Amino acid sequence: MTASERAAKLVRLAAEAAGDKLADEIIAYDVSEQLVITDAFVLCSAPNDRQVHAIVDEVEKRLREEAGAKPVRREGEREGRWVLLDYADVIVHVQHEEERTFYALERLWKDCPTMELPEDVNAHMAQRGRSAVPGE
Repeated sequence: MTASERAAKLVRLAAEAAGDKLADEIIAYDVSEQLVITDAFVLCSAPNDRQVHAIVDEVEKRLREEAGAKPVRREGEREGRWVLLDYADVIVHVQHEEERTFYALERLWKDCPTMELPEDVNAHMAQRGRSAVPGE
């Protein structure tokens, strides 16, 4: 079993939206083999709360406008340190970089296949001389 076509589309849109707002280390995992509640996770981070909110706003806007998708659940928005957007097929995690380092979701889901993302979503990181892949 792999992520559905709808999940793949939402992942691509969410990654592109996060990249447009300069999110760091955007990565997506196909978790459909391990979880029955969702097909995919999108993970990304930002260096401050304000940028976390900007990324969340852009992801919601893009998924609503281009896929007609609204989150069925949203958590953590008030604090702005780790916002979870649950679209049923896809769960988007936007974390402050400190939370991303501390919770290390990549370590938890490392056995799941990563999903292909558009090449340019992490391009801004290369321009800043940072790796787009966590831990490198």
